[in-house]
Amino acid sequence: MNRRRSLGFTLIEVMVALMIIAIGLGALMITVSSTARNSGTLRDKTLAQWMALNRLSEVRLNLNKFGQNTDTGEVNFGNRTWHYDTRYFDTSIPTMKRVVVRVYAGDAKTKGNPVVESTGFLGSSLGIAGSSNVDWTVGSTVATAQTGATSGTGSTPTNGTPTGATPTNPTGITPPNLPPASGPTP
Repeated sequence: MNRRRSLGFTLIEVMVALMIIAIGLGALMITVSSTARNSGTLRDKTLAQWMALNRLSEVRLNLNKFGQNTDTGEVNFGNRTWHYDTRYFDTSIPTMKRVVVRVYAGDAKTKGNPVVESTGFLGSSLGIAGSSNVDWTVGSTVATAQTGATSGTGSTPTNGTPTGATPTNPTGITPPNLPPASGPTP
């Protein structure tokens, strides 16, 4: 009888081992399904973000009608049906509007929260391109950069104008916020 006892596992030992394996496999299945669910969510968010950015581009290019306050539409993309809602809001600048595009999963009758929301701006420019007086390479205004910046030793700044001389303005147009030229002209 002693010999028979040492040849195998008892029923309780087998049940405990099966319980440990079942708990481990259950945790593994939860992790795998969570990863698959997250992957699907990220796929949906990526597709919806592409659609929202495409819609913002359409609005900027005026490919579709420019709505008064809102316009909606449906898109079949990625083997699914989506719908978007484009809204236009006034800003503190009269010639500019804020455009908000929300993309939803499902057709237009489907209710729910948007998958993504993208914001862009639409309007005319505030000034002439290149008329800014800020020199971002130096961190100062153009006037300071042209009259006060020097490179290394000597009295000639990096733009080639001697210190104290008025920089040349071939267009004759003084950009806004640029102090008037003073001193001798070259």
